[in-house]
Amino acid sequence: MEVTIYEALHTAGGVLKYGIPEFRLPKKLIDRELEALKGLGVKVVTNAIIGRLYTIPQLMQEMGYEAAFIGVGAGYPNLMGIPGEGLNGIFSANEYLTRVNLMRAYDHPHSDTPTGMGKKVAVIGAGNTAMDACRVSIRMGAEHVYCVYRRTKKESPARVEEVNHAEEEGVKFNWLTAPVRILGDERGWVRAMECIRMELGEPDASGRARPVPVKGSEFLFEVDTVVYAIGTSANPILAQTTPGLKLNKRGYIDVSPETQMTSIPGVFAGGDIVTGGATVILAMGAGRKAARAMLQYMGIEPPPEPAHHAK
Repeated sequence: MEVTIYEALHTAGGVLKYGIPEFRLPKKLIDRELEALKGLGVKVVTNAIIGRLYTIPQLMQEMGYEAAFIGVGAGYPNLMGIPGEGLNGIFSANEYLTRVNLMRAYDHPHSDTPTGMGKKVAVIGAGNTAMDACRVSIRMGAEHVYCVYRRTKKESPARVEEVNHAEEEGVKFNWLTAPVRILGDERGWVRAMECIRMELGEPDASGRARPVPVKGSEFLFEVDTVVYAIGTSANPILAQTTPGLKLNKRGYIDVSPETQMTSIPGVFAGGDIVTGGATVILAMGAGRKAARAMLQYMGIEPPPEPAHHAK
């Protein structure tokens, strides 16, 4: 049996490699896992965007694959839709962390990929990815790093220890604060951000208290870099090039919970492209379940015996 991994970027490893900072997950550990896979005979093809270089139908119909697993994640960044988001000096957390992790942005000017980061960085959001962006900014030499979040520390989706580590490293937290516009200078670079104070109202659909703007509380503070870390969505490229692939109402791939198979026979999926943003552990579990189901689908392993229920 032959197994091939198609990777969109120039190096394999996915979010573990480009989305998690070195101080949290050393790259050598991921490289060790990749070498182990190659040692088992797995072929890795980089710079291969499925949906552009090849499509799922091509893989299954023209290239002879008997089964496929989609594990592309959900890396399409969310923005707020406020004025000024087209200025230079604005990043999604995904882009920012990828530049630092894979493109040696930390080695500027010796590297060809500088981040373009200034000295006053505002990170919007307060999840674990936001904490990573804040702490990476500190390590990249930012003089001031601000975390801007529209709720309080209590409602922050980041793990408590992640927030504590960021505070210990000098990140300044602006709780109950929401951006309303970003201002630029005459060269088109970020120079400041206008925010408004918030207060907590009744719970929203998430069960958390809904942030409500405080009228007349707008204020400016000087920043030269803004990093959005307010979540991601599914990239539509793959679904647009895969006829018959069923999605749920949020745009993620719909799968059988027992096998991880999609609406297309022989095509399986798991991880964030199915669940939305979640954990590495959940993605690994989905991969293991799908691998067993793929072997059964191809007839390499026998199907599971039906459960016998006591009468």
